[in-house]
Amino acid sequence: MLQALYGPAVPGLRAEYGLSPSGAGLGLSLHFTGGVAGVLAFNTIHSRISNRTLLAASYGLMAAGSAGFALAPNWPLALAAAFLGGLGFGGIDYGLNQLFAVGFGDRSTAMLNVLNAHFGIGAVLGPAVVAWTGPEHYAYAFGGCAVLAAALIPCTKGVGTEATHDEPAQASASLGLSRVLVGFLALYILNVAVEAGVGGWEPTHLETVGFSASVAASATSVYWLMLTAGRFLVVPITLKYAPERILTVCAAGMTACLLLALVKGVAPVAYAGVGLFIAPVFPTGLPWLNKALPQAKRAGAWVIAASMIGGVAAPPLLGVGIEASGIHAVPLLLTVLSGASLVATVWLIRLTRRDIE
Repeated sequence: MLQALYGPAVPGLRAEYGLSPSGAGLGLSLHFTGGVAGVLAFNTIHSRISNRTLLAASYGLMAAGSAGFALAPNWPLALAAAFLGGLGFGGIDYGLNQLFAVGFGDRSTAMLNVLNAHFGIGAVLGPAVVAWTGPEHYAYAFGGCAVLAAALIPCTKGVGTEATHDEPAQASASLGLSRVLVGFLALYILNVAVEAGVGGWEPTHLETVGFSASVAASATSVYWLMLTAGRFLVVPITLKYAPERILTVCAAGMTACLLLALVKGVAPVAYAGVGLFIAPVFPTGLPWLNKALPQAKRAGAWVIAASMIGGVAAPPLLGVGIEASGIHAVPLLLTVLSGASLVATVWLIRLTRRDIE
């Protein structure tokens, strides 16, 4: 929810601080920058603190950052607060995904999809909260997030208190050279790039090909709803099929849907299909990663950080490609990224099978 508040709050931020559109967008950028730093920082100290401490500290940072953003008297302090909240966001993203990936045994893939579906619910609720309060009253939405995050700190008492044992030094050294890890990094960067690219450029593309602004906005909302629903729908499937088989179908499906988005008449439905197919990728890939690299328990932190980098870098890089080829090429550019993720998935299957043999 916190991450999803920044975009809808832009009109209120511009009025409050006298910002340009790009200046107001820095709030989300600093949030994601803090997120990447939070993932890497908590990954570094995880061996010296308990899982409970990791989650409690992360919620504390989110609460402080959200409250600071709501109450900041000037824009530099608001940006600092956005970075602070992002640190906590990164800790929660890393901490919960990592705990779910290793804590549920054979059910980890299913439970990770349930977890990330709830992340999606928050992303849908965020804009709804700002719409309800009005962009000019964005501070109430951020203040509400601060209260909720603080209230969750005592709820971490159900989490184990033992510190996590660090992996052997030799495993850590080999981690940086692993082709398997490189493959997973590429897979996550590409998939989150597609996810963010569709979310950022779908409405512009649909308006350009002749749909009204309201239809384009509604279709984009449906895309995010399908992304959330897809994680619930895939849960029973994860109990029957291996993660790598699910990811192969997902990559092929979203590539086909993006090609269909080139056809005007079915473009909104095709984008919804992309949301459905891309939904399981992030949570389903983590158990596969832990199985493929059991000696490197912290590999998950690197792919989660890489996914955030993909989300930050994709929209502006796609913008460069769109300037060169036009808005009509949006589905084609995204198809290239999606096709590359399919290639990365097939390559990873070959690598992991070879390692098992």
